[in-house]
Amino acid sequence: MSEEKSLNFIEEIVEADLASGKYQTILTRFPPEPNGYLHIGHAKSICLNFGLGLKYGGKTNLRFDDTNPTKEEVEYVDSIKEDVQWLGFSWANELYASDYFEQLYLFAVDLIKKELAYVDDLSAEEIATLKGTPTVSGMDSPHRTRTVEENLQLFADMRAGKYTDGEKVLRAKIDMSASNMHMRDPLLYRIKHAHHHRTGDAWCIYPMYDFAHGQSDSIENITHSICTLEFIPHRELYDWLIEKLDIFPSKQYEFARLNMTYTVMSKRKLLQLVTEGHVQGWDDPRMPTISGMRRRGFTAESIRSFCDKIGVAKRENMIDFSLLEFCLREDLNKSALRVMGVLDPVKLIITNYPEGQTEELVSENGPDEAYGTRIVPFSNTLWVERDDFMEVAAKKWFRLAPGATVRLKSAYIVRCDGFTKDADGIVNEIHCSYLPETKSGHDTSGMSVKGTIHWVSVEHALPAEVRLYERLFKAENPSTEEGDFKEYINEDSLTIIPNARVERSLARATIESRYQFLRKGYFCLDKESTPEKMVFNRTVTLKDAWSKTANKA
Repeated sequence: MSEEKSLNFIEEIVEADLASGKYQTILTRFPPEPNGYLHIGHAKSICLNFGLGLKYGGKTNLRFDDTNPTKEEVEYVDSIKEDVQWLGFSWANELYASDYFEQLYLFAVDLIKKELAYVDDLSAEEIATLKGTPTVSGMDSPHRTRTVEENLQLFADMRAGKYTDGEKVLRAKIDMSASNMHMRDPLLYRIKHAHHHRTGDAWCIYPMYDFAHGQSDSIENITHSICTLEFIPHRELYDWLIEKLDIFPSKQYEFARLNMTYTVMSKRKLLQLVTEGHVQGWDDPRMPTISGMRRRGFTAESIRSFCDKIGVAKRENMIDFSLLEFCLREDLNKSALRVMGVLDPVKLIITNYPEGQTEELVSENGPDEAYGTRIVPFSNTLWVERDDFMEVAAKKWFRLAPGATVRLKSAYIVRCDGFTKDADGIVNEIHCSYLPETKSGHDTSGMSVKGTIHWVSVEHALPAEVRLYERLFKAENPSTEEGDFKEYINEDSLTIIPNARVERSLARATIESRYQFLRKGYFCLDKESTPEKMVFNRTVTLKDAWSKTANKA
């Protein structure tokens, strides 16, 4: 009997709140800003927030933090919804901070009336100068003493569009000597004459994140507002605003964000990779975006398993990319269909097999009999991997070489009798003879060979382009290395094989399906594939070859 998994610290808080009767049910939220595509770090937050709702019989809202119109697009909104659903989660309500613009404005008016907010004319540079330092108190703005009536009029004029961007801001009136810099009269609203993807031109003032976040949580009656550790200094302001507005007391809790080796998690840096052409888009299979990982062939199950294994902690740490690949292999080993694909083909001719004859052989579809079988055509001319042949066999070489015998997967044992070369001295044909009594499943020969190789029939094979992906960066933590992080991009992160050959069953391949090309790795069909030109992406190798390579370097 397996041990019950211990609770993480957020689950302990939730269980205590439910046991005490503080809440009858919990409500969490996932609040992405639609200014880019979600990445694997967001997947951790998605699994945590939606997982809590599922585990404790609560619900989770999907709320878009769309308060910065110049950086947000409908494309990003759509991609975020697709990613959350693909990961296997459903939200209780699809909401937007912009749904609350009027209510947030009224909250700001309430603070002005309570003499807890004022309109400031200072520039961003002047505000920063007067704010002081962590060891030196700030100084009051000369506009801090404006009357309630004056502030109400100026704020209304800001909304009416009477001022230009940056000409005025609304600030909370708290304490310019507070030890927490975020409490030194923080900005609540700024002027931004920009078209919003949902509200159009109805607004020219927009709430700052710190003002929209907690109040949106409160409006929705969010019980547990879960953020990453960088928001710890913001919690005091979160609580202050809720208290002063006397609204539903949502509570903020912080956990360690996901940091992973050989990648970057900053949206700004990911955007650079896209706009500067280092990758082919947000869904490039080398990107740590959920859409990129999905295109590469990652499964939702493997990502959820990964998020479960790394857990929820209060301290930052670096997770090895190999753990994510381990979770992926673990899932694909159980779920991927087995097929044969030859990436670097060379002809193998069985000289004693009837020319023009086709035999339909039975091959397993998966790791066990539950997956069933499929028919694979066999003929006297096959494609095999070039690196399965050596002109002179090395010690402990158990594949093709003159005089050596191997088993062709699901077929026969063959003996290599010789080979020919083209004008450039490249082997172009391998000549073998087969032993009819060694047919797989019907072998009466009593022979035993140490090597088994895969193959496809030349006559029946389908041409395919295969894209082999490696990690995008050579450095373990490119963001902390000297110089520009882009200097550490792995120039060998993509290798394109234009003339691979795959078995005919893959004519029915779908983008959703996952395949193990026997002995070569796990693959999936790419969105650029066509019936005339199939394209397969390597999702991950069968074994962790990268760690061995990195350790030798």
